[in-house]
Amino acid sequence: MTTEDRETPPADDVGAGDSRSSSSRRRRLRWWHEVLVVGVVALVAAALIKTFLIQPFYIPSESMEPGLVEDDRILVEKASYWFGSPQRGDVVVFADPGGWLGDTGGDGGVLSGALTRLGLQPTGGHLVKRVIGTAGDTIVCCDEEGRLEVNGEIIVEPYARPDADGCFGPMPPDCTWSAGPVPEGQLFVMGDNRAHSADSSYRLCPPGAVGCESDPYVDVDLVVGKLAAVVWPLDRLDLGGGTDVFLEVPAP
Repeated sequence: MTTEDRETPPADDVGAGDSRSSSSRRRRLRWWHEVLVVGVVALVAAALIKTFLIQPFYIPSESMEPGLVEDDRILVEKASYWFGSPQRGDVVVFADPGGWLGDTGGDGGVLSGALTRLGLQPTGGHLVKRVIGTAGDTIVCCDEEGRLEVNGEIIVEPYARPDADGCFGPMPPDCTWSAGPVPEGQLFVMGDNRAHSADSSYRLCPPGAVGCESDPYVDVDLVVGKLAAVVWPLDRLDLGGGTDVFLEVPAP
């Protein structure tokens, strides 16, 4: 046997080595393909869920205390309004009708914006309020005990926080105002923390005001959905947000 013979591997061994290397490359390629497909499917699913079913939001202020606290993370469900409209008592999230929100700062960068659009991060630029009046309703503040009246029915609101004088619809200089009838396709909304909420009542013209243009209503088309659950922090985990205190309110 020559030196050349000893250093040359058998032909079968060379082919087997190439085959094993090619097989290993194919396995690695398939693994990356599977990861990519799973990632794309997950992102598409998240976007579809956000668009049609459930969307996360955060509570930006104290206006919904005591039920919802600033920086709470909530889930809003959209299916309830596919074939209907918001009802009195619903806690709803809606896009800013224009000028209701101040400057909320930057968008948190490209990554934050992408996560928000995909439904993987809570959304800002929206408001959370409770529906007090729907189309045709008239709201009056207030009776002798500071309670709201809707279409002549006194509303007892255990979820709401009145002002220091016990008024559930404060407006300077006193607890006296009325709104409505609410236009078709619009809502009259209020925060549960009545003395600290820039809501529909806040945008009414005060009694006796001259030259004031009132625009207190929210277009139904701006509503994203209604509160489904508080999901963070965990010690505040809670489902729902509706109420039955408006059941006795007569039709307008």
